[in-house]
Amino acid sequence: MEYKATVFDRQKYSLGEGPFYDERFDRYSWVDIIKGRLWTLKDGKKECLELGQPLGAAIPVPDSDGFILAAMDGIYSYKGGKTELMVDLKPYFKPYWRCNDAKIDPRGRLFFGASVNDDHPAEGALFCLDNGKVRVLQPGTKISNGMAWSSDLKSFFFSDSLEHAVFKYDYDVETGNISNRKVLFTVESGVPDGLCIDADDNLWVALWGGHRVEKRSGTDGQKLGEIQLPAAHVSSCAPAEGGRTLFITSSGEGLDGEYDGCLFTCNIR
Repeated sequence: MEYKATVFDRQKYSLGEGPFYDERFDRYSWVDIIKGRLWTLKDGKKECLELGQPLGAAIPVPDSDGFILAAMDGIYSYKGGKTELMVDLKPYFKPYWRCNDAKIDPRGRLFFGASVNDDHPAEGALFCLDNGKVRVLQPGTKISNGMAWSSDLKSFFFSDSLEHAVFKYDYDVETGNISNRKVLFTVESGVPDGLCIDADDNLWVALWGGHRVEKRSGTDGQKLGEIQLPAAHVSSCAPAEGGRTLFITSSGEGLDGEYDGCLFTCNIR
């Protein structure tokens, strides 16, 4: 099935990522990783937080209108206009690593991936922050990216971009542990980047270098549809407006297409 996207924001972001839509406040949010900025849009007003370092993700927290920020040197809280360091990542990260994608699991743990910040060979790991303690869930990743959980809380999905694959794990909701990794599907045209899951347990996967988002079965990885986009490096997506639409980010760094780096929405229901 083919879906049609529309331009949501014509501003061009160097590396738009980390899209979220918070139903509580009718608020869209996203980050520009390279610029280290958290952007929000609420009631037609767009605001920006300058963190001063690469910012991989900003995740809305359930008990306030604040965010958890996954940055280069640490995990921060941002609440009431103030930023506070929660966890110093220097003991866990190499000096040239930074956080990439991040999500909060159904029990409130922070899953976050590490990626390189410069010209070093691709490397990293998938981490979990649980009750103030950091542990490695999946070592030896290349570019840690999209994450999602199945509705029955038995499966975890994860894209490692330079493996050109989306993986499916068994997930233990009580411990946060993942196990029994298997390839759900691979991608040949484009690179799997950020992803999200819908109410029917279908994955929506952004394809960096692919001009599209693919809809894939969370059961067997079968391709069910796609959204063609006028931006080359589609970076991530998130459900919005009760799951009726998809909120999509892209990267404009090094590109000069009219819509490279813009934001998009697409009606998927």
